[in-house]
Amino acid sequence: MNASENKDRAFVHENGVTYFTKRTERRVLFLLTMALLVWGVVEYAQGLF
Repeated sequence: MNASENKDRAFVHENGVTYFTKRTERRVLFLLTMALLVWGVVEYAQGLF
């Protein structure tokens, strides 16, 4: 694989290791954070009713 080809992909799996771009890592962590926030709000709201 060429180094310039790897920059176009969100993640690359080589030799048993998965490499993520910084943008992809931030996006995944942001989505997980939002999911946990929504889950927490739903759990809290269920306790009110």
